[in-house]
Formats: sequence, C-alpha cells, structure tokens
Amino acid sequence: MWRTAQRLHRALAGAPLTRWDLRWGELATTDHRGATTLEVVSRGKHILQRLDSGLTLHSHLRMEGKWRVEDSGTLTTHQLANPQIRAVVGTSRWSALGLRLGMLDLLPTAQESTLVGHLGPDVLGPDWDAERARANLVGSSATIGAALLDQRNLAGVGTLWASESLFLERIHPWAAADSLPAGVVAALVARAHRLIDAARRHAVQSTTGSRRPGQNTYVHGRSGRPCRRCGEGVRVAMIGEAPQERTMFYCPRCQGGLAPTDDGRAQRPLGSGARGSATGYRRG
Repeated sequence: MWRTAQRLHRALAGAPLTRWDLRWGELATTDHRGATTLEVVSRGKHILQRLDSGLTLHSHLRMEGKWRVEDSGTLTTHQLANPQIRAVVGTSRWSALGLRLGMLDLLPTAQESTLVGHLGPDVLGPDWDAERARANLVGSSATIGAALLDQRNLAGVGTLWASESLFLERIHPWAAADSLPAGVVAALVARAHRLIDAARRHAVQSTTGSRRPGQNTYVHGRSGRPCRRCGEGVRVAMIGEAPQERTMFYCPRCQGGLAPTDDGRAQRPLGSGARGSATGYRRG
C-alpha cells in the first residue's frame, strides 16, 4: 500500500483533475474535476487521496484490487470500458485506474478518522510507535498470530510479514498473545517493522535478502517444502476467528509444534494439487 500511494502521489499530486469517474453506487454522480490532489498517502492498508477542495477519496484494495497508472494521452475507450474498473481519476498527464477495489468512499478530509481512526500505529507511518504496538499486542486476548494481523493493534502487517516475523523470532503463532513476555513481543514488533521498512522500496517482497522467485521467504507460501532452518516440512493452517480467518505459514519444529487445527497429515507444496493447492485451506 505504501508503494501504491507513493506511485499515485507522483502521478496525481499538484495538477488539476481532468478525469473523475467513480463507478461505485451513489459516488457515480459526483464530479470533482478541477480539484487538485494535495497528496496521496497510505494508512495501514488504506489509501487516502486528499484534495484541495477539502475532500478525501478513500480506497481499500482488499485481496484483489489494484491501482494502475496510465498515460492519459494514450488511454483508449476500450481500456476505459473494462468492467473491472471501479474508478478513473486523472490529470491531463496521468490517469489512475482503480480495478476490483474492495472499498471506495468520498468524505471530508476532516472526517477521515471515521474510516481509519480505529487503526493502530502504522508500521510505515509518521505515527509509528513501537511501544504502543507492543502494549496493544500484549493486551490482546487473541493468539499472537491473529493479534499481529489485527490492524487495530498495529497497521500494515499482512500474512506474509506476520508469518515471516513469527518464524524468525521462533514464536508459535497460536500462543496466547497475553501469555508472552513483554521482551519477546517487543522483539517481534521490532522484527516486523524492520522487515517491512527494508522492503518498502522494492517491488518484490523479501525477508531472506533474495528477490529470486522461490527464494524470497522463509515460510510464507512454502507449505510442504523444507524449512530453510531445520529441514522439516513447512506447514499452513488458518488462524483467527471466522469470518476474519487468515492463512499462517509456520515450521512446527522451529516454532513449538503444530497448530491446534493442524492434524499433521502431509501437505504437498502449493501449486502441486489439481486446483493449485493441495493443503485444503482457503486463501485469506
């Protein structure tokens, strides 16, 4: 999200909008051409485009959405007719196309807190506060893996960073967050922040230092394959309460045992099954 916001800011900030086409319910009747984008920023997994008219265009990509920047002068009617487009916002130079967006809102900038005020300190934001994030996690009644993914505790940690951080710190993802020593949780928070901060400027997310396909993570996406540390098979299971369950990759030997819902049966590598996954889990 940080990279997406940076790209949108470079494309749109400082020039008047000449395109405004929101294909989203009642927002379809709005027209803010002529307004100028002051800035585009990320807040956790949310994107905020702030206009000089005092309004903010808020979007959330969910799992499948994306913003794509195109040259306004070369955009064709065929491209703009794409049924996956939910928003087109642009200047005479660049246009941003929002495809398969999960959320889209238009609200006064002064009221942004109604949408993002519940979020914890942003891992990549100016409000980052490691001690507050640690306190939020220690005070959670959830498992540490679910608490780490809960954006109310700290904003910006997704399944990849949660799985990798927990593995590197040798923490069992299903351990109760409030049972862990404060120092252990502080080290986990520092690890997550360090990994995400180091990766923010690269298109390929990596925790291993390598950006080669298949070499960029320790456990995430590697169920059924040998752990890079001990050689035992990496596993995957769901974590959290329905309907907010997410996938968690982990090594039972390095991280203290199987997940409560993991029966220990062999898991083939992702992509080896007929449907692209032989692990029996739903992608979160």
